[in-house]
Amino acid sequence: MKKAVLFDLDGTLIDTAADFIRIIQAMCKAENKPIIDADAIRAQVSEGARAMLQLAYPDISPQDEKFTHYRQLFLTEYENNIAVESRLFQGMPELLSLLEEKKIPWGIVTNKPRYLSERLLKALHLDQRCAVLVCPEDVKNTKPDPEPMFLAAQNIDIDAQDIIYVGDHPRDIDAGRAAHMYTILAAYGYLPHAHKDDLTVWQADSIVHDVPSLQHSILKQI
Repeated sequence: MKKAVLFDLDGTLIDTAADFIRIIQAMCKAENKPIIDADAIRAQVSEGARAMLQLAYPDISPQDEKFTHYRQLFLTEYENNIAVESRLFQGMPELLSLLEEKKIPWGIVTNKPRYLSERLLKALHLDQRCAVLVCPEDVKNTKPDPEPMFLAAQNIDIDAQDIIYVGDHPRDIDAGRAAHMYTILAAYGYLPHAHKDDLTVWQADSIVHDVPSLQHSILKQI
């Protein structure tokens, strides 16, 4: 039986897309540029700020100083207003409470920078409930490498093979599988367009399309 549950952050545990959409579209409006479609932005959330900004500024190289300027504007606005619309996915508050009632620790392994991850968790009053938070700064190799998974397991003193990992990106499932965790693909999340056609090729142990289904899948393992 599994003894802990780890989540990816954006698109798996917390629905953060609305805040990214708000900022990118506001930047477009400020420069009278075509407004980027919300679904297009949502599909790039898991790829980070650079990928989202490239939707708005496709003609500017990421190495260009102007692109760096826009990236800093984006990150500053996000940091200062990090949870205007971001919320736990519907059904997730109940799932986290259930895990806590069952004394099953839950935590986060994310590629989101620590300063933003901590600020987001604090804004949503999750920082004191989360048993472990592993961010890129904590490891030499980020997901899809299993290093952050093993670090999280070590920090909560539970063998990796006794942990469930939930994510919405191929690198999440790859990292979980490489660490011999039980992997669950959160198909309700921000699936990259290039990887949406056949979710079975991700080779996750389970695929769920909403949080109630996720809860059912987890309960079967704990």
